[in-house]
Amino acid sequence: MAINYGQLRSLTARALISALIRDGFVFDRQSGAHQHYYRHTDHRRVTVSFHRPSDTFPPKTLKRIIEDQAGWTEDDLKRLGLLA
Repeated sequence: MAINYGQLRSLTARALISALIRDGFVFDRQSGAHQHYYRHTDHRRVTVSFHRPSDTFPPKTLKRIIEDQAGWTEDDLKRLGLLA
């Protein structure tokens, strides 16, 4: 099932990082505006780049973070409270 990124248009960096932590990702390190998170059990890594916690992301960036790096599905987004 395809993820509707129109519903995620207003997802902030703070909300995304909170969801990563709820899903078991742990802060690893920071390099400038890039925060790196990893998940020990399956070695997934996610990099979140932002300047303010209220920053939002373009749809392509969200797709890379959500699908390619975190490996989340639409069901995962619902479980984490990011989709209604």
